[in-house]
Amino acid sequence: MILFDSHCHLNDKAYDTDTDAVIERARQNAVTAMMVVGITEKTSRQAVSIAAAHAGCYASVGVHPHDAEKCTEKSLEKLRQLASDPVVRAWGETGLDFNRMYSPKEIQEKWFVRQVEIAGELKLPLIFHERDSGGRFHELLNAHLATEQTGVVHCFSGNDRELEQYLDMGFYIGITGILTIKSRGVDLRRLALKIPEDRLLVETDAPYLTPAPEKNQTRRNEPAFVKSVLLKLAEVRQTDPEQLAAAVWENTCRLFKINEEG
Repeated sequence: MILFDSHCHLNDKAYDTDTDAVIERARQNAVTAMMVVGITEKTSRQAVSIAAAHAGCYASVGVHPHDAEKCTEKSLEKLRQLASDPVVRAWGETGLDFNRMYSPKEIQEKWFVRQVEIAGELKLPLIFHERDSGGRFHELLNAHLATEQTGVVHCFSGNDRELEQYLDMGFYIGITGILTIKSRGVDLRRLALKIPEDRLLVETDAPYLTPAPEKNQTRRNEPAFVKSVLLKLAEVRQTDPEQLAAAVWENTCRLFKINEEG
């Protein structure tokens, strides 16, 4: 089995003292590749540094909707320059979050659109964050997404209609440890059956969203635990875990334009 954690935050302070050990545990659990995701200029730089120092790690750069109020054209230009590093294979995490509202709606929308435009210019796939946008996310993407521009809906938690819209737009769907949680994961387990195999990605969103059974031992999630997500996904879809792992690996490498040699 070979696994790719398509979304983790090894640049989070939760790993300040043991990043190397966390990456080594991931490798011991068949997780041979990881996408380290940036959410600010600072964390994007950290993601690039981690990816540059560890084989099998890649980076994304971007500004999260929570941090949109601090975004500027200058900071996006710095991220654009950072994206020239060969370890950078995606732009994001970017999108809309009208649930917690850490940044005003109009500010989130402005910088989301700008990041979609820049990613299109750089021909980088997008890593999307969407929560409670009431259709606005889809509306903005319809208006601003470039032809053949694609991405992954990170930590998918939408409904049937939203899933259909994402699939129609050619997006991949990121499945997290929520799938493994008995009550919280009911809807996700149902919808996971509707996702074509060639659009599935698995992720941890580490250090958040620790899956079962690991959540019973630790609060901090880490890339090694993506194996539990994959195994649960195989159980839900009633398919062979090895075969599903191979398909998801291929999907992730296709999206991030990573060949088998890395």
